Amino acid sequence: MKQENTTLENKNFRPLDLKKKLRPGESVIQSLLFMSGILSIFITVAIVYELGKEALLFFTTPGVTLTKFFTTTQWSPGIGLFGIWPLVTSTLITSAIAIFVSLPLGLSAALFLSEYASPKARATLKPILEVLAGIPTVVYGYFALLFMTPLLQSIFGDAVQVYNMLSAGIVMGIMILPLISSMSEDALSAVPRSLREGAYAMGATKFETSIQVVLPASLSGVGAALIIGISRAVGETMIVAVAAGSGPNFTFNPFKAAETMTGHIARISGGDLSYNSIDYNSLFAVALMLFLVTLVLNLVSQVIVERFREKYE
Repeated sequence: MKQENTTLENKNFRPLDLKKKLRPGESVIQSLLFMSGILSIFITVAIVYELGKEALLFFTTPGVTLTKFFTTTQWSPGIGLFGIWPLVTSTLITSAIAIFVSLPLGLSAALFLSEYASPKARATLKPILEVLAGIPTVVYGYFALLFMTPLLQSIFGDAVQVYNMLSAGIVMGIMILPLISSMSEDALSAVPRSLREGAYAMGATKFETSIQVVLPASLSGVGAALIIGISRAVGETMIVAVAAGSGPNFTFNPFKAAETMTGHIARISGGDLSYNSIDYNSLFAVALMLFLVTLVLNLVSQVIVERFREKYE
């Protein structure tokens, strides 16, 4: 008995000593991973610093005030109109349409692939679905302009303008559909089999198990997919630049043309702008606002997911 307990009762045995015996290769890997984390933080801070520094030049221009920036609804810095809301509202409307399209379709596809599809069907359908993620966004833009807009005009008539937020939002939803479905399917597949078997033992059907057990258990992963999808939609440029419109317009009507923040940056930066001009500096103010909108949406999404996530031990 004394020999068997020698290892466990040895007062000189300290598990923390294992950390001091890392092989040289492991120390190098650990250092590289640490530096990667520090580098990502540094890049984020550098982006915020540069945006803030250049945006400050805009806000210190005579005639530009935060009151005008946040309370007026006309944007044309060259003639003294500094209201950011036409760009913000169009960005939020197109992004909301994209999420309303992609979230139910993406979750439905993920539930089918995870809970209903056979291994052979899953191996066939998932790569086909992910092909959508490889299509260039400019192709999506012309698809929205030349196919989706005429389709909407045939349904709703002349109320739909040639350039409109609805067609751009729908096609953006199609674009981010593979992202949401793939990440959600991975989260659903990671749910322990024991939860499903417990639900079946209680008499639940496959649909009830999928909706009431598997989906709540994977809400954290689905929420991460939703957050990334929102960020992707808010930051999309080419689709809205081609199909949504090329002029700031403060409207909540998705049938009308309106320019988003990313579309405005793409259009203005493509022209001949002199350094430190009002139009040049306004680009950084719009970019900073875009960053803040994305940050707020991500924080709100994380709070909602954390609030309704079911934890299993």
